Order: sequence, then C-alpha cells, then structure tokens
Amino acid sequence: MQQKLAADMSTTAGRAQAGQSPVALSVPALTIVSHPQPQRIGERLLLEVLASQGRTAALSRNAPDFSRPGGLMALPLGDPFLSRKPVEFEPGPRGGLRMLVPEDGTQVRVANEPVVGGREFSREELSAGVPLVLADRVVLLLHLASSFRQPGVLDLGIVGHGEGIHRVREDIIRVADLAVPVLIRGETGTGKELVARAIHASGPRRAGPFVSVNLGALAKELVAAELFGAQRGAYTGASRDREGFFRAAEGGTLFLDEVGEAPPEVQAALLRVLETGEIYPVGGHTPVPVDVRLVSATDAHLEARIQERTFKAPLLHRLAGFEILVPPLRERREDVGLLFLHFARQELEAMGEGGQLTSADPRAEPWLPAALAVRLVRHAWSGNIRQLRNVTRQLVIGSRGMPGLRADERLEQVLDADAQPVPGRPLTVRTGEEGGDGAKAPRRKPAEVGEQELLEALRACSWDLKATADWLGIPRPSVYVLIDKSSLLRTARDLSPEEITRCFHECEGDLDKMVQQLEVSKRALQRRVRELGLSGG
Repeated sequence: MQQKLAADMSTTAGRAQAGQSPVALSVPALTIVSHPQPQRIGERLLLEVLASQGRTAALSRNAPDFSRPGGLMALPLGDPFLSRKPVEFEPGPRGGLRMLVPEDGTQVRVANEPVVGGREFSREELSAGVPLVLADRVVLLLHLASSFRQPGVLDLGIVGHGEGIHRVREDIIRVADLAVPVLIRGETGTGKELVARAIHASGPRRAGPFVSVNLGALAKELVAAELFGAQRGAYTGASRDREGFFRAAEGGTLFLDEVGEAPPEVQAALLRVLETGEIYPVGGHTPVPVDVRLVSATDAHLEARIQERTFKAPLLHRLAGFEILVPPLRERREDVGLLFLHFARQELEAMGEGGQLTSADPRAEPWLPAALAVRLVRHAWSGNIRQLRNVTRQLVIGSRGMPGLRADERLEQVLDADAQPVPGRPLTVRTGEEGGDGAKAPRRKPAEVGEQELLEALRACSWDLKATADWLGIPRPSVYVLIDKSSLLRTARDLSPEEITRCFHECEGDLDKMVQQLEVSKRALQRRVRELGLSGG
C-alpha cells in the first residue's frame, strides 16, 4: 500500500502544479491524547514520509514536531522522561505499519500491553485507531489522517480535527447559502443540532431566528398545532390563537429533530409545506405563506420505516434536498482527547479552576493519567459526544481538589465494558541468525536456499526483499542473485509494458495488489510503474 500511496502523492503534486484540486490521501498520523502539558492535547504529526517515500519515520523526545491542524506553532513531545533514542515506524504489508521499539529506549505500551521489540498493525487497525503509551506519561493515538486539507474551512463551532468531522464542515459550507432542505443523519448524541446551528450561522438567514423542535418530545395530539399553529377553539383547551413554530422561525431556520417520529398527518402537512411554502393552522381554512429554511435530523433508518409504511417516501425525498452524515464518536477516536479537553475546560471554568489545563512544566505529572486516557479512546461510546460530555463532568467533579483526574471503580468498569480490542501483533524481528522458533542458528549460505523455499519466503514477506533476506538468514544482495538464477521467478524488468499497464488498471493502482499478482519486487515494480507514467493516472 505504501507504493500506491507514493504514486498517489505524485498525483497530488502534479495536480497542484496544474492548478487542479489535490487528492486527499489517508496517511499514518499520531495525535496527542494526554501530555504533562494538557494544552497540547489534540496536536498532530503526519507520518507522510511513510506514504511518500516508503521510508522509516522516527519519534523521540526531541523530534519531530507536533502541531494543531491549521496552527502555526510546532513543538516536539519534549517530555524529559522520554528517551532520545527513537521509536521507529515503517511501512508494513498491505497498507499496514510496523512499530520498532529499541530495547534501551522509551517504554511503549499498546493500550495496556507492553511492547518488546516491535508490533505490527493492519490498515484496518490503523483506521480504528491504536493507543500508544510512552513512559506512562504521554498517550498518542496512531491513526489514519488526510494528507491534504482544503484551506479556508473554519471550525464552525464544531470541535475536532478528524476526517469525518472535516467532511461535515465541508458539507455545511457547500449547502449553507442554498435554499434546499437539509437532512442530518447520525446516531443519538453525535451533535446533529450543532450541525444545524452551523448551517444557520453560515448562511444568509443568520440574522433570523433559529427555532429547534424535538418532534419526539411533543405530544402526538398536539404536534400539528405546535408546528403550524392553531386558531382559538380549534380543539379542547385552545383558548387563544397559537402562532406555531413555523411562523416563529419566519425569515430564519426551523430545525426538526427526530423527524422520523412525526405522525402520519403531520408528515402529509410537512410535505405540503415543502411543496407550496404554505401552512394551514389547525382549525383554519386559509393558507399562510411562510419563509423558513427547513433543516431536519434523525437517528432512525427512514428507508426501513418507508418499507414498514410508517414514513412517507415523498417526504424523505423532499427533506433530503442535501444529506449530511455525522459520524459516531467511535469512528473519530482521534477527536476524543480534544473533545474531552473542551468539556473539561467548560466544567473547570464553571468551578473557577480553569488554570489546571495550562502547564509550562514538562516534568509535571499528567493531569489526565495515561491509563484513563487509554480507557477514553478505547471505549465504544454508544452515547457518542453526549455520553463523553457526561463522563467528563463526572470525572472533573469527582476529582475536585485533586492534582489529577481519578476514575472510581464503577466508572472504570463502565469504560472497560465496551472497549476496543487491543490492536496489533507482536513483531518477530528476524536477524538472519535465528531459526523459525527463535533459537540461535548460524547465518545460512545462499547456496542452501532452494528455489521453492525462496518463492515461499518472498510470498510470506509480500515480496519485500530485505524482509526476505532476514527471513532466510542470507545477505540481501544474495536474494537478487537467487532470483536471477531461478527458473520459477522473474523480475520487474522482465514484465512487458502491456502486462504492467493491464495489471495497474485491474488493481486500480494499488501496488500491493499488483505485487501479489505479478510476484515481483515492490520497489522494482514501483520504478517500472513510474517509468511508464502510470503513477499519475
């Protein structure tokens, strides 16, 4: 996969030179979840060198620099308890990643498991997020992030730098100045009303009212009157005219949360409003024109409800003039630390203790302990951001008067009950002097390696020649010699341009898939692909 990413990086540069929009790529990144200086939570480091050049990236106390996305300041981790000897990251098979930990360097844990020698992570595990604990003081989340961000997109009052929330911001900007209805989808607690408010604040109706209505909280017999208004005497208890939410939102935005809970008669009335721009107050016979931007939200599967005949398909089509999907928190774990910091700051400021979240002492004990930070990023957050906010309040108030946060046993059990599995597999580093069982053995002579054994080793190592050499216990140059002599194998230079081009298109430019299909060295194939001008295709 690193070869594919390298090819894509060339495409990005070419598009930029041609004045076209660059292509955003997913590259490994490290985001600070906990640090002795709490204000640094949320800072990020992109490991672009792994994608662009397939090289090793090193991380130590003094380098490289982390910065907040879009920020100007950049600093190394700087914790004096971390070693100057770096932890190294290198590309792994099929788009994964290997982490190499020096024996006499910083102690590293993946979640709560110590790392000895190294650990390997699949691309799926990187996508989900891997919590790394350095010296029990600094917690980083290893994850995938975009290599390119469109400049000029503001935060819109939404906390987070994850890819999912960045797409939400871009969608808000795209639709905010248009008159089309917007349907916001997402699980409960993901912040759908916050998105609706951002649409209102970013559009031409920002000076008008923003009226929020939770249809699921209204009595079914009063929903129509609450929305469209009612004339005096229209129903028992209607002693005066009722304006209704639509007219209250005149010139602004009406946000209908839990729109899937609307009764059938209200659904029909909503469809009529969307088609004609007019409402009929309950008990009235004269239409009333309204000028309202309608934004709705749901956590329900409306298509399933259409099949069950409890929701009208035409209404869904009209409500969803444009759809925005808000991702659940478990799909944006890189934002957990920053969201936690945001809510903690709110709670502390309310108690007059906000100074705890700013520290200049790199030797201080972390305010957010490493074990607690790991629990936060591993939890599945079924209640999403609303649940995280409540947990943050519980921790801040429960730890009041203490130098750092402390979770009681009950909260620890809650956070552990639905935790992400510990990712990765121990990495067995083969030096060429070890047998398959780890026992010491003399380095082999190349002549002792048969053709079939060479082929099996190449396949096991995804055609990485250095890894193959280590696997077989022979020098790397000898692998080249054995390949040239083998009747079972061929090299990248033996491939015709037509065969490479056909395979490139069949594999959609994925160099790892091409290597598996063509069975040649990754680096050599990458050179041939570039020579044929396919890397920019």
